[in-house]
Amino acid sequence: MAVIISIKDLSKTYAGGFQALKHVDLDIRRGEIFALLGPNGAGKTTLISIVCGLVNATTGSVTVDGGDIVRDYRRVRAMIGLVPQELTTDHFETPFNAVSFSRGLFGKAPDPAYVGKVLRSLSLWDKKDSRIMTLSGGMKRRLLIAKALSHEPNVLFLDEPTAGVDVELRKDMWQVVRDLRATGVTIILTTHYIEEAEEMADRVGVIARGELILVEDKAELMRKLGKKQLVLHLDTPLSAVPAGLESYGLELSDDGLRLTFTYDTRAGGRTGITALLNDMRTAGIGFVDLDTTQSSLEDIFVDLVRSNR
Repeated sequence: MAVIISIKDLSKTYAGGFQALKHVDLDIRRGEIFALLGPNGAGKTTLISIVCGLVNATTGSVTVDGGDIVRDYRRVRAMIGLVPQELTTDHFETPFNAVSFSRGLFGKAPDPAYVGKVLRSLSLWDKKDSRIMTLSGGMKRRLLIAKALSHEPNVLFLDEPTAGVDVELRKDMWQVVRDLRATGVTIILTTHYIEEAEEMADRVGVIARGELILVEDKAELMRKLGKKQLVLHLDTPLSAVPAGLESYGLELSDDGLRLTFTYDTRAGGRTGITALLNDMRTAGIGFVDLDTTQSSLEDIFVDLVRSNR
């Protein structure tokens, strides 16, 4: 797949000496949904701000569809839509006028039909003539997305796009993002809602302390780093894990009726399950049921960040 954004050796050190980004290299593929995950202060917003031309890099370069963000700023910026974290809107304006005005800022000719299409896609049409100050927090968040889409960008950055949005509306907005990707728009999102990345992203990047520590296809990441747990429901409670089974690192539930065995999916056929079941049989421990669970993207993310502290 062709690359639309290329970030090379990007670093940012602020005037006070804080280094927000450290030699970041990243290619974003055209038409993908890329999720950038990281704790507060990891460098996510700084990275987005540099690509969008809002912050100057200390070193390194960024190109968007072949254009340098510094030398070819106007053309490159016109290709990008940005939804910031902050709710920044003109409280006395209407959604229709606000989106139309944003479109004009990028030199686009008036197009009421397109503005109406955007507002409808974000469930804002019924409020198109209302004062923005009367909208709910969730509606204001959707309005920011509408403004970012006003000039028909090829690339859309979503910085915590569903912060403050209820669960039902969040899922509606996920569908909006998928629909945009279906039209060819490249989506880059940062989020604290791990399920958001797990639900939508094609690839995931993890950033911590200004360093990009991992970039991987979501499915491949979960295959490589995900762990599974085998939970055995015992027919007779145990007071402790028998000495002969201690090497398996089993966890015994408080009621003594469940043994949990964690194993690595990368081990292929050598997970240790067969040996465990044989040793349990030898020890006279029986079970009435079993089930397995897979690590979520949240589990993987937490493990990665902890390992890079």
